[in-house]
Amino acid sequence: MRFASLSEWLRWQETLHPSRVDLRLERVGGVWARLGPRHFPCPVITVAGTNGKGSCVAYLDAFYRAAGYRTCAYTSPHLLRYNERIRIHGEDADDAAICDAFARIDAARGDASLTYFEFGTLAALDLFVHSDPDVVILEVGLGGRLDAVNIIDPDVAIVATIGRDHGVWLGDEPERVAFEKAGIFRPQRPAVIGQRDAPARLRERAEEIGARPLQLGREFDCRIDVGQWDWWGANGARREALPAPALRGRFQYDNAASALCAAECLHPLLPVSTAALRQGLLRVRLAGRFSVFPGEVTWILDVAHNVDAARALATNLAAHGCPGKRHAVFTLLADKDAAAVTAAVADHIDVWHIAPAADSRAMPLEQIADAVAALTPERPRLAYGDVEQALLGAAAAAEPGDCILVFGSFTLVEAALRMAQTASV
Repeated sequence: MRFASLSEWLRWQETLHPSRVDLRLERVGGVWARLGPRHFPCPVITVAGTNGKGSCVAYLDAFYRAAGYRTCAYTSPHLLRYNERIRIHGEDADDAAICDAFARIDAARGDASLTYFEFGTLAALDLFVHSDPDVVILEVGLGGRLDAVNIIDPDVAIVATIGRDHGVWLGDEPERVAFEKAGIFRPQRPAVIGQRDAPARLRERAEEIGARPLQLGREFDCRIDVGQWDWWGANGARREALPAPALRGRFQYDNAASALCAAECLHPLLPVSTAALRQGLLRVRLAGRFSVFPGEVTWILDVAHNVDAARALATNLAAHGCPGKRHAVFTLLADKDAAAVTAAVADHIDVWHIAPAADSRAMPLEQIADAVAALTPERPRLAYGDVEQALLGAAAAAEPGDCILVFGSFTLVEAALRMAQTASV
């Protein structure tokens, strides 16, 4: 084995390939083939989308585990530990298992260089093959058509939403982004579209390749009532009196409805009772998605980092009362739209605490400051050298009854969670 520890493997993987993102499937597909005959003897669900894909994976995992099935779920990025990306029946894979998978991949790759993400995707798939799963749930990292996850043919594919993000690699035209996301669809298989106003190209592409499109608001839908909701789909399928999802926000009903649609497609193979769906909706957890930590000062953590996610965050903020001031600890990576993200939440923020992200791709502090100043010139804004200082500054400035919103990047939310673990928050 090349390295003894997970941290050593990960540091090496960051230097192995000349670029962080390389959207081609030849290398990763070739290594997967050299690892040996690998076929999942169970259904596979692949989930893509600008926003909502992590939530859909979480719902599916919760539904199937509540029904007694053994699940494998791959997601990215992680918040606190790399192991969070690879979950086997609700538990993170341990360091030793991941290192063993990395060693097998290293031996099989020959002279092929792999990106950090490709190594992780192959490790997840390798571990899942050996885990005797009943269902495998895979989250696309970026795009869909050329993402490493797409070397696996899904039995059901979900595209949760399409919006603006990762424009450097996917472009900013919704129709082009839709084409890339639609790359996870397969002929003769369900293609779940979890967005009522999705770009037309998404459904068109599903029809062109002979997939079976199922779109929210058309082939399936939901109706929210007081404290509960109903779902209905094709062929008269109905699930009624479901509890509100444990994940907060009106948009979470759409994510849950999309996940339920995928589960319904697989019902002949993996039946899930309404009772199991109810348990899954109540038990589902996803860190960093409007996670609320109440106290004298309430902390709210959200990884919203693009305009659509920021608008959803603003909706949640409007519904979540705050008797005092609302402080925002905010940062972004350089490829994000600072003006659009700031504009989406500006009306809900009284004081800004800004800092550069702890990432090589961090947006310069001056650019963040300019976006905030342009949209909320009358609101106080404090600049810090790093996110830890910004978090401590917000904590010191907040008074009982205030709220502190931490948002804008995964690395910032990670820093807040680590601070919480040491009882500083």
